[in-house]
Amino acid sequence: MRLFKHLASTALALGLAAGAAAAHPLDGLTAEEYQKINQILRGEKVADDNTLYPLIELKEPAKADVLAWKEGDSLDRKATVYFTSAEGFSEAVVNITKGTVESNAKTAGQPMVLFTEFMNALEGALGHPDMVAGLAKRGLKPEQAFCLPLTGGNFFTEEYQNSRLMKVPCYQVPEGSNFYAKPVEGLFAVYDIGKKEVLRVIDTGVVEGPKDGWGYTEEEVAKRLPLRPETKPVKLVQEGGPNYKIDGSHIEWDMWRFNFRVDKRPGLVVSNLDVNDAGTWRSVIYQAHLSEVFVPYMDPTEGWYWRTYMDSGEYGFGLFLSPLRAGIDCPSHATFLPATIADDKGAPLVIPDAICVFERNIGDPAWRHFEVFAQTPENPVPAEGRPATELVVRTASEVGNYDYLIDYRLQQNGQVNIYVGATGLDAVKGVASTSMKDATAKADTAYGTLIAPNLVAANHDHYFNFRIDFDVDQPINHFSTMDIVPAKLDASSPRKSMWTVEHKMPMTEMEARYKLSSSQPRYFHISDPSREGYLGHEPGYMIHHGDVSYGPFDFENDPPMKRNAYIEYSVWNTVYDPEQRYAGGKFAMQSDGSDTLAEWVKKDQSLMGKDIVTWFSAGFHHIPRMEDWPVMSTEWKTVHIMPHNFFAHNPALTIRK
Repeated sequence: MRLFKHLASTALALGLAAGAAAAHPLDGLTAEEYQKINQILRGEKVADDNTLYPLIELKEPAKADVLAWKEGDSLDRKATVYFTSAEGFSEAVVNITKGTVESNAKTAGQPMVLFTEFMNALEGALGHPDMVAGLAKRGLKPEQAFCLPLTGGNFFTEEYQNSRLMKVPCYQVPEGSNFYAKPVEGLFAVYDIGKKEVLRVIDTGVVEGPKDGWGYTEEEVAKRLPLRPETKPVKLVQEGGPNYKIDGSHIEWDMWRFNFRVDKRPGLVVSNLDVNDAGTWRSVIYQAHLSEVFVPYMDPTEGWYWRTYMDSGEYGFGLFLSPLRAGIDCPSHATFLPATIADDKGAPLVIPDAICVFERNIGDPAWRHFEVFAQTPENPVPAEGRPATELVVRTASEVGNYDYLIDYRLQQNGQVNIYVGATGLDAVKGVASTSMKDATAKADTAYGTLIAPNLVAANHDHYFNFRIDFDVDQPINHFSTMDIVPAKLDASSPRKSMWTVEHKMPMTEMEARYKLSSSQPRYFHISDPSREGYLGHEPGYMIHHGDVSYGPFDFENDPPMKRNAYIEYSVWNTVYDPEQRYAGGKFAMQSDGSDTLAEWVKKDQSLMGKDIVTWFSAGFHHIPRMEDWPVMSTEWKTVHIMPHNFFAHNPALTIRK
């Protein structure tokens, strides 16, 4: 409910969307461009007043054209448009520059859920007589409940054919801040958002619901527990203004420069990430963005087995960006920027303060050394070192009960860290148990944890797949691994065990899939074979490590896992294809798994002499705990990217004290 009100109120801020025309080929679509797209489609009788748009996004120019582009050059601006039509959904390519529709055809799949469809499902479910009757059995009137439409996956049954389904459980309308504290358990509707009708209401039996509202505002917490004593504030401050420069979508800071935009599906997109090496700008990453977020729950019961969300492809991380708060989400000295996407009608919709940019001294040394041999009683020599500062570009998307922070953190030593911060609220189900001593506790907690009286949070996973198109100095790169393997030692050696580095280069896409394990240490190296680096090395960057997780999943027979089989490996590599942007496929809604990263690589294309795209899945298993409730502490997961024989020495050497 709050989410829908936020989106509706945000739409009123359209006046904020107006801005200058795009200055770079990879800039996001402007408010004026969204309006022009609408005009072009109407002018060519492709769209009318009843047309709705699940997705409008920039259709990027050919990569070669972007790399050859210089300020002042002109490249046609185009958009890919998914829209409702008499045949269901159609896909058009609109040439904004020329004012034409270049192509228009029925889509092969279903785009993400429309805001209008959310509202129809919410109202339809709550207004159905069987839902009203189910609520009445639980002592509730329709006005005392709100229903939350959720994507129902695809389980390859007849029900999912020629349909567009959501499953709609309900909650008691809260008196305070927590919308998820009182689930109406055992009751949900199956709603076809395409046909705008409730197919059926499922009622598996009344479960006595929780009584506690579990609010989490400071005022609500103070009524429950004494707040901590007031303390002296610890703040990040920056005197004299920022050291970074923002020019439209272009940011320069310290040794880095890059462009950014927001798209409705992946959220923040970072492009043309270059690093300054002793006065020479060198390319590192052509583009990086979130590819998909997969959150499968591990509860096989009727009301939960289908909860296997593809948060980016089904809902949209850009659509659900939430305004950031100074002093909480970002330091007060941060620069806050709006994001402009399209609403259901194709009109520009502004999300204020959707991006924050800031630099911070992280309180750690970038490097240090204390030289004991330089010390004398008369002249003690302090440690030599430099303070570490980083640039952070941050967004936060609220997808249902979860909030996900996405950071791109740039370091003064040439490293790039992608951070994902998961916070928000656990998804909970109502149960009879109030304690683990209750007779019902064993059954109630078979697939989760009792985190509060009458509330179980189900076990689940979070997988975040990132598409990282490295262009180390140029698009044609090598991909290889550096494996830590046992060294072969002479029998006469006093040492009987050591390790050495074995360099391996996969020839094809199928060979270039990897799992990470601490028992089999391995680093992933992307390098430029055409450039002789300092000291004769092949200059490169590497994915040093990241947070990963694997489950005992059946990727051939379990429908949600077949649709998201890219989580079987953490690292994949493909030959660059501009149409392959999302690991879960072009259309995630009720997808069948045939158009995914795990299927693309079966072509087993050669990686030799090719422009290679690397895909990385960070993830974690979430076994809920009482400390997660009523709101979770932020859990950070990383993708760690660092230079490897790219620079002549430590780039942080030149930091001033």
